Amino acid sequence: MIEAIKQNIKNQLEQHFQIEGVVVEEPKKGPADLAIPLFAFAKLWKVSPMEVYHRFLAVLKNDKSIDNIEFTNGFFNIYLNRGPLAKKILESIHEQKDHYGDQTLGDGLTVAMDYSSPNIAKSFGVGHLRSTVIGNALKNIYKKMGYQVVSINHLGDWGTQFGKMIVAYQKWGNEEDVKKNPIAEMQKLYVRFHDEEKVNPDLEQDARDVFRALEQNDETYTKLWTWFKEESMREFLDLYDLLGVEFDYYTGESFYNDKMVAVVDELEAKSLLKVDDGATIVDLGEDLPPALIKRSDGATLYMTRDIAALLYRHKTYHTNHVLYVVGNEQILHFKQLQAITNLMGYHFNVDHINFGLVLIDGKKMSTRGGKFKRLEEVIIEAIKEAQEAISLKNPNLKDQDMIAKAVGIGAIIFNDLKNEKHSDIDFNLANMLKFEGQTGPYLQYSSVRIASILRENALDMNNINTEYFSEDDYFEIIKQLGQFPYIVAKAQENNAPNLIARYIILLAQGFNSFYGKQRINVEDTLHKNANLLFIESIQTVINEGLRLLGIKSLSEM
Repeated sequence: MIEAIKQNIKNQLEQHFQIEGVVVEEPKKGPADLAIPLFAFAKLWKVSPMEVYHRFLAVLKNDKSIDNIEFTNGFFNIYLNRGPLAKKILESIHEQKDHYGDQTLGDGLTVAMDYSSPNIAKSFGVGHLRSTVIGNALKNIYKKMGYQVVSINHLGDWGTQFGKMIVAYQKWGNEEDVKKNPIAEMQKLYVRFHDEEKVNPDLEQDARDVFRALEQNDETYTKLWTWFKEESMREFLDLYDLLGVEFDYYTGESFYNDKMVAVVDELEAKSLLKVDDGATIVDLGEDLPPALIKRSDGATLYMTRDIAALLYRHKTYHTNHVLYVVGNEQILHFKQLQAITNLMGYHFNVDHINFGLVLIDGKKMSTRGGKFKRLEEVIIEAIKEAQEAISLKNPNLKDQDMIAKAVGIGAIIFNDLKNEKHSDIDFNLANMLKFEGQTGPYLQYSSVRIASILRENALDMNNINTEYFSEDDYFEIIKQLGQFPYIVAKAQENNAPNLIARYIILLAQGFNSFYGKQRINVEDTLHKNANLLFIESIQTVINEGLRLLGIKSLSEM
């Protein structure tokens, strides 16, 4: 609603004066609600800022959303008609509840999202966390904006690495050991392969030969590969259940194995293929290196499978827009994918949502180097520490296990999503579990504090004195509440869940500051109901923000 007012003021001035570039902003200093800098137009029209002020005033003086206007230090300062605006915002939140901020931008449009996508035969590590939680949050945000979302887990279940796994198992593996502890044993074998390869380079070619045979449906290798995949999926599904993450489809790379011949044929038919030193490539000109489609031994590559996947998603889900939530290191790959499909005549929207690394003590994790932290272990540790903290704060609390789980997992998710996605993040469990500062537990506790008040006091919407909402302490927060739909839209436009994370932190901080200065449960009934509507609205928006991020809100903790 605040954005609508700002846009309306901007439109009035730009249309009246046939100009562009009017900026309506919230001032960093002073009591005004909105401000327009006048210096650029003073220079354009070769008049004083005061003269620009008077010209703008003539256009806006009858705007009903504005209560007062004044000139201050070269700015056109606007004081909004606070009462009606505040009432409209709070009543909208009360009526719409968790649907507040729902929008229709994506109505009739489908977007496919490819995220998480761990490799089978390897433990789900902290490093896979970012793709999973960023993708899940984007799914929720796009749905909030009205899009139909198809969520896909493009499992890493194909490629030469599985030739390596099979070679390692056949040379050094033991069936009973793998059955007792499948993922851990498979991971040991994977690490051993790379250690042995340093002294025996022929192992790399052995792995390539095995994978080539696997592509041709070798019975022995297919049986081993299927076993590895089934064991991996059990662990993955347990972790997704813990994180509260769901997918519409688990269609990994192997799903497209029988669809790649058609891709190669189509590329050939469109005269896009070249043979270079035995390998089959697509030349992408001077701006990008050539894309490898087939190795010299005929084995297909990651790019071939991604083209097949993109064509399948277009035909099956009727979408030209696919979001790939994949790390920074794959930037070139997705530029090539976009370029190839453009050359093929499709012009899909290949949207690469790239992100930085998760670091432990400032260092990158590596499965093949053995430097790895299993996500399941981290989650269990987080839940345990959360339970200890909750027991100290509230030893008589019911459902401590459920609450500790929500707090521990919420802390991990929020620590990721509060950061700008392109940056690397350091994984420090102690910091993310704090109940103060920019943390998930701080947000959950702020919501619980409001829930406690609302449990003890019934809100009567028919007995409210809305005049209190015009006071600065109330209205500054109500302005924030009015910005929530805009923040959701910006988060979707920029594929940036951190915008929502930062917004709800500021909102929670605003509430806690207000709570420290104002009594909620006052004797005056009209004032009390105003307070209850006010804090209920704050709680609704914090909880909806948490939900969009994939974090559970609580009523007690």
